[in-house]
Amino acid sequence: MVATAVTSSFFPVTSSPDSSDSKNKKLGSGSTNLGGIKLKQSASSGSLQVKANAQAPPKINGTSVVTSPVESFKNEDGASSPPARTFINQLPDWSMLLAAITTMFLAAEKQWMMLDWKPRRSDMLIDPFGIGRIVQDGLVFRQNFAIRSYEIGADGTASIETLMNHLQETAINHCKSAGLLGEGFGATPEMCKKNLIWVVTRMQVVFDRYPTWGDVVQVDTWASASGKNGMRRDWLVSDSKTGEILTRATSVWVMMNKVTRRLSKIPEEVRGEIEPFFMNSNPVVAEDSRKLVKLNESTTEFVRKGLTPRWSDLDVNQHVNNVKYIGWILESAPLAVLESHELSSMTLEYRRECGRDSVLQSLTTVSDSGVVDLVNADEIECQHLLRLEEGSEIVRGRTQWRPKHAKSFGSVGHIPAEGA
Repeated sequence: MVATAVTSSFFPVTSSPDSSDSKNKKLGSGSTNLGGIKLKQSASSGSLQVKANAQAPPKINGTSVVTSPVESFKNEDGASSPPARTFINQLPDWSMLLAAITTMFLAAEKQWMMLDWKPRRSDMLIDPFGIGRIVQDGLVFRQNFAIRSYEIGADGTASIETLMNHLQETAINHCKSAGLLGEGFGATPEMCKKNLIWVVTRMQVVFDRYPTWGDVVQVDTWASASGKNGMRRDWLVSDSKTGEILTRATSVWVMMNKVTRRLSKIPEEVRGEIEPFFMNSNPVVAEDSRKLVKLNESTTEFVRKGLTPRWSDLDVNQHVNNVKYIGWILESAPLAVLESHELSSMTLEYRRECGRDSVLQSLTTVSDSGVVDLVNADEIECQHLLRLEEGSEIVRGRTQWRPKHAKSFGSVGHIPAEGA
């Protein structure tokens, strides 16, 4: 049916000259109507008289167009006759046909490229659409990220917030790819029924090297059990082209009731959902068991006051995103350290959350009081505290800094094998 309709639109069906003449043409008397031209036969002379129907001149864009009359042919008796039907004057409008074919070809080519996408260069992303995939017996999630121009800082390298957002994104996508996401953000179906959400309590990150603009990083993440009521999540960030380890991170998460805002044990129904995806492995970063000291304003060298969350700092669980806390902690870091050193590692303890109406203070002190020249110092360690103005602690932290462009010679991490 479709083929017939398309064909008829370009090749109109015409009747044969013989059949049309037999129906429309009468000898001796009467008239013949040919496309608006009437041929009358005179009774006295037998000759044909041509009379054209009066028609309004056609218009194009409001302008009258004068058309030339159809050239006619005369027979032996001097009478006019219509032009002979030939192959040339019956050809369709080929431009319309070619336009339709071109449109169909381009649409088919676009669909084919989307279904059969292949990288044109060897250094392009293996995961072109950035959705990630499950690897290593379904227990490790892997996703690639390209470092964008707006994600680098003053040093020309990726910012701390960018790298931490990569870790958070892969954690959520791991749950989604494993089929563990319910209606909540990062919560399983059973967690949604019980109004439970995950919150991070401790995080350790080691930065071996910072990627730069145009680099493509590969982030691997996996989960493990942490005690009876916790979950540990590890990350390993590497250069997708060379395999060089860039960042290692480990964290501990617990459950909180999003209505009462209190910590909760892991229900057995939730444990049955998540335990099949746990790996039996050691943390990718060795635990720093040193106690994080409590700072106070009287003994702190650097203080930044009046920090307030913006609407964009809140996540779907209506609390400040944990990545934002890191930015606030570094707000009070000495400028001399930021200009001459780069962050090599940090340890954070999240003690409570803050809301959108909170006003915070960021406190920082250099651990070694004997360091006078911060610019030329080798390794620098700082202690941090993020708290509410009324004194309640939000995050305690410890950071270590190395001179810029220095190579980290720490132990290189790797994806653990099951049972390691």
